[in-house]
Amino acid sequence: MASYHHMATRVLNEEPITREEALSILTAPSEQLLTLVDAAYQIRHRHFGNTVRLQMLLNAKSGACQEDCHYCSQSTISTAPIERYALLSPEEMLAGARRAANAKAQRYCVVISGRSPLQSELAQISKAVKQIKEEIPIQICCSLGLLNGDQARQLKEAGVDRINHNLNTSEAYHPSICTTHTYQDRLKTLEEARAAGLELCCGGIVGMGETDADLVDLAFSLQKVQPDSIPLNMLYPVEGTPFEEHRNLTPARCLKILCLFRFLHPKTEIRAAGGREKNLRSLQPLALYVADSLFVDGYLTTPGLAHKEVWSMIEDLGFTVEVEYQGEKMSQTDLTEAYSPAQ
Repeated sequence: MASYHHMATRVLNEEPITREEALSILTAPSEQLLTLVDAAYQIRHRHFGNTVRLQMLLNAKSGACQEDCHYCSQSTISTAPIERYALLSPEEMLAGARRAANAKAQRYCVVISGRSPLQSELAQISKAVKQIKEEIPIQICCSLGLLNGDQARQLKEAGVDRINHNLNTSEAYHPSICTTHTYQDRLKTLEEARAAGLELCCGGIVGMGETDADLVDLAFSLQKVQPDSIPLNMLYPVEGTPFEEHRNLTPARCLKILCLFRFLHPKTEIRAAGGREKNLRSLQPLALYVADSLFVDGYLTTPGLAHKEVWSMIEDLGFTVEVEYQGEKMSQTDLTEAYSPAQ
């Protein structure tokens, strides 16, 4: 088996690693963990330098979902004591965009629960996106469940830049995490979004009981999807969900998984996403030697690091927050002053 640095050099020369090599990343011995991370950093640094892009989520509609996704606190089978509410108003979504810009977020992510958006919800979201774009040149991503072609085109016309729709896991393991929609349903939504001219944010959730083979299958499947961004969520076991007892992730395991995706997706934005704080714990800063993107100010129904704490972590590592809207780079000072929530 080739060394991790040799594998990284091959990847940088656009020679892909094999499935066997991909599996070896996940079984790296403890004493080689930092060597593996350093090899992944070679790849990350070539394509992204020491820059980090931040994203902020807005849970614009919470709970009452018809789907049975076993990991989700908002699903129809969850008894988790979460806040439940209907779709927020366009004004509330605009206020969230101002907070995102003030936090130096490259992208503002509007998320709703449910299988697919109602037409009335799509109209409200489209109205909000237009208002946001008139005031703030922030990139907007929407995660709205399953979409058809007409819905995807409506979002594109409103000014949405990107759609998030994760594959979540391997095709073989998908029936073990959800039975109310199929893996092919997810692929169809991605196809419709891309056909409408939208960028794709598509990744997965790890720690749900999947095997190493499932993780490698997911990583290779995403090579076919070719998303613009890959969020890797690390399961946050929520009491009241079927996966509340899934606690098999360790900080080292999370780092190995991030490295796997960096080796197989060298030029793609990779986000250490939901659950990173809980699962990476004291090793969280090491994730940025592999990933180049983070969420700030929490997730949908679980907590996370406040943006100022994330800024400090990035600065302590000698990295910088990169914010580029519509091809124009804006200074961090300009953002903070321009989009203060006080306005």
